[in-house]
Amino acid sequence: MRVRTRFAPSPTGYMHVGNLRTALYAYLWAKKNHGDFILRIEDTDQERIVEGAVELIYRTLEETGLIWDEGPDKGGPYGPYIQHERKPIYKKYAEELIEKGVAYYCFCDRERLEQLRTSLQLRKLPFRYDGHCKKLSSGEIRRKLDAGVPYVVRQSIPSMGSTTFEDEVFGSITVENATLDDQVLVKSDGMPTYNFANVVDDHLMKISHVIRGNEYLSSTPKYNLLYQAFGWEIPHYVHCSQVMRDAQHKLSKRDGDASYADFIEKGYLKEAIVNYIALLGWNPGTEREKFTLEELVEAFDISGISRSPAIFDVHKLTWLNGQFIREMPLEKFHEAALPWIRKAVKREDLDLVKVSRVLHERTEKLSDIPGQLDFIDALPEYPPALYVSKKMKTDEKISLESLRALLPVLETLSPWDHETLHREIFALIEKRGVKSGVILWPLRTALSGKQFTPGGGVELADIFGREESLRRIRKGIELLERAA
Repeated sequence: MRVRTRFAPSPTGYMHVGNLRTALYAYLWAKKNHGDFILRIEDTDQERIVEGAVELIYRTLEETGLIWDEGPDKGGPYGPYIQHERKPIYKKYAEELIEKGVAYYCFCDRERLEQLRTSLQLRKLPFRYDGHCKKLSSGEIRRKLDAGVPYVVRQSIPSMGSTTFEDEVFGSITVENATLDDQVLVKSDGMPTYNFANVVDDHLMKISHVIRGNEYLSSTPKYNLLYQAFGWEIPHYVHCSQVMRDAQHKLSKRDGDASYADFIEKGYLKEAIVNYIALLGWNPGTEREKFTLEELVEAFDISGISRSPAIFDVHKLTWLNGQFIREMPLEKFHEAALPWIRKAVKREDLDLVKVSRVLHERTEKLSDIPGQLDFIDALPEYPPALYVSKKMKTDEKISLESLRALLPVLETLSPWDHETLHREIFALIEKRGVKSGVILWPLRTALSGKQFTPGGGVELADIFGREESLRRIRKGIELLERAA
């Protein structure tokens, strides 16, 4: 059997973490088995479609490397791959089910259904259709159809017995048929519901493994009854537990939880996001935590998917993102960091590759960058007390002596580069017989006006160049002299 998986999102908004994980697992399983990964747009709920959502789906999958083999834009042998374009196909199969007696026309209007709902609520019972139209005679059905009375098509669930299905994650599950509702298969506008369309499409597109969230576990017995009614082979089911914000709450955009696009805007790398999402509910069987997409394909196995809900830990994602950043070549990091550097640095006279070099080992997510560089364009006002450091054994007097000793060394320095700066500054440290911090702390403070910077004094002097560095050091000396 050729492995064929599908990702079938609804174009109703952003790409949330759970959606992307479903797509990722489907992609990994297909590629692990040299099979096909299908993209299908499930737009049966036309009222909820959001403009631009389909393009967002394409863009997210392309950015993360989850390239589909068949889909709306690529075609394939089982198209069309957009559900509203398949409407005649669903009509044909719905009529077949009616002929078989496993589906029926339902003419109940909204008023009757609301009355039924209210009655059940008063008895504290969940809504289930009462089968009213299942009892109509063929003559009554024909008269209503001829009169143009609106209808839906409902699945006729057996009132007796049970339905069992096998899931690759949750094992064997049995549900009593009496607990199942006669779900709507085709709506009054002729469009299928998801519950009907996904069965028809998965069969016709030869999907071997249906990978989706476990919110569909309760509906799966109804799907199996449809497969059985048609005489179709039932696919392998792989239901993944939900991704949670904490033990009690699901991830929710409404509650401020981030989507894939949000994380990109916050400065996370797509490679880190994909890696982390893969580990939300899947265990590779080792202690390893960092994977490329190609390595995930090699390592992935359905048997590693957990039944337990996965807790989304943004701190773990941030740590993992930092690992990816540090392993990037400097050139690639600079390309990614430059737009963020430019949020803080507007001046054009600096070599920003040098800025990226000092940021590279000190950045966990790209959005950290602007806040680390707020002293570059202009030296902020700062108090003399900033020169005091117990750890570096400096105070205002010692710092003033250090800067006065350092200034003539730097004024005659040639060439002005990192290697020469490092050599001459450390020669001064050795000559004065002091700890390195006694010189380096005042130097960094004078250049940045801050306690913490992405680089030390030598790196900052190299970035600023001769004139700007000397100007800031002289200003630091003036500040300390006034305070003396």
